[in-house]
Amino acid sequence: MVKIMALHGNTKVSFTSPEDNSSVTLTAGEIHEYHPEAALELSRSAISNQTLQITSSRPIIVHVIHQKKKSIQTALVTPADHLGTKYLVPPVPPISGPADPANHDATENSPFKLIIVNMDKENAITVKGEEDRVISLQPYQVAQVWVQDELRAVTADQPVTVLFGHTCAISDDCTCGQLFTVLPPTNDEEQTFYIPLVSEKDAEYEAFLLLSEEGSTRVMSFDPNSPVVKTAGSVILYRPGLLLTLTPETEFAACFVAKTIPNAENFAVILVHKDQTDGIHVGTEPLDNPVWQKLKGSDYVTTTLLIIGPKVVIWHASARMTVYFMGSINDAVFGNPGSVISKTPDFRGCVLTPETIEIGAVEGSWQESLMYCKKHNLDLVSIPWPDLQRQLSLNIPLAGTGSLKKLWIGMRRSSQTTVWYWLNAHLVNYTNWGQGEPGSEQEGQCAIMSVDGNDFEWRDADCCEDAHPICYREPEIFLVEPGSTQFDELGPNEWLELFG
Repeated sequence: MVKIMALHGNTKVSFTSPEDNSSVTLTAGEIHEYHPEAALELSRSAISNQTLQITSSRPIIVHVIHQKKKSIQTALVTPADHLGTKYLVPPVPPISGPADPANHDATENSPFKLIIVNMDKENAITVKGEEDRVISLQPYQVAQVWVQDELRAVTADQPVTVLFGHTCAISDDCTCGQLFTVLPPTNDEEQTFYIPLVSEKDAEYEAFLLLSEEGSTRVMSFDPNSPVVKTAGSVILYRPGLLLTLTPETEFAACFVAKTIPNAENFAVILVHKDQTDGIHVGTEPLDNPVWQKLKGSDYVTTTLLIIGPKVVIWHASARMTVYFMGSINDAVFGNPGSVISKTPDFRGCVLTPETIEIGAVEGSWQESLMYCKKHNLDLVSIPWPDLQRQLSLNIPLAGTGSLKKLWIGMRRSSQTTVWYWLNAHLVNYTNWGQGEPGSEQEGQCAIMSVDGNDFEWRDADCCEDAHPICYREPEIFLVEPGSTQFDELGPNEWLELFG
């Protein structure tokens, strides 16, 4: 099954494959389930034309679920503009032996493999190992490569996506199931990874870390007392039935969405800095009394929550974090990094288009500043909430530097009633006046903000005074449906019982 969720209204999604050519139009937040034809199965083909192409008129999130008997795997489909041309190949995880050692043709006896998916251009892909191998792919073709020798990397002339795994890896009781993860493009800079789901009992579940760096790979037993890894490569957490590509700290984000799996125990694992636990929301409500577990040797904490409902949105109002969506069904474990809607924290919710803050280049009167902003398709900023005041103070460019000491904002007195009002018609329920401000009507009828300090206080001023304007455009916020999801807190023992 492929689940597609639209982030905007009136989003047209098209499906193209050798077996289908169809489309659907979705509203914001709507989830569409697409069931690919069985003919798209790759089987043992070295190179195949069997691909499904999903295109959309506006951004979407694509989540793939594969379930067969006791095996279940989930993955996020990486959009084409986020793909890379180089991927490091991870080491093969230590798994049990084949279910039937005498049957050498059995799928479970095959090696691990790479699945390389090409985009819309002819491409030359080099699989680097003891002997380099060059593969030529036409648009939308797929290559399968056995990981039999010391494969080190996949490089390509054009962007590709690469999956790593096994069609039928042994899990337990001589049973096997699909085991795959999507590899991230190579980042040559050292990054920090925090391993989630830390518990005193982790050692009982044979967890391993698969580390890939330029020219080398390592398999490490996961030690709950050392849940932090620094590497110039990628880190994958392996447990029986699960390959989870971990998110580096540099890729933390502010808003995530999960589409749950029917008839399964669905979980969200939140990992955040210990000083930034406030401000996390689940849907429209603040995260309610979570139990935080500290990651030893770090400043990060984690909590695990049970999700009930078709989807859930988790977001932070002022900081970045990471979220993993995981679960179990019939004792089979699944999971993947959370679907990122936005990397930009905002007190209003999940940002689709970030707010615009621009300091006018020219000093002028309040009226001239108003016209300057309108000329640039912006508004002189209104600040009806303290959260917006705080957010502006963190993001105003060049604040307090050079000659920039004061800024016009979109507040003034009514000439008829002398009552202060905002240009965007919000009520004036919040103000940040400095001491003794505002003065009388004769002292000033327009509001100006000081940026020559840390408090960004306001004062009244003569509207003809010269100052730069703060021009502003509100962000576009993803629609979060109230009451669409329930969360139940899970303690560590409950988590281990359900998830293992």
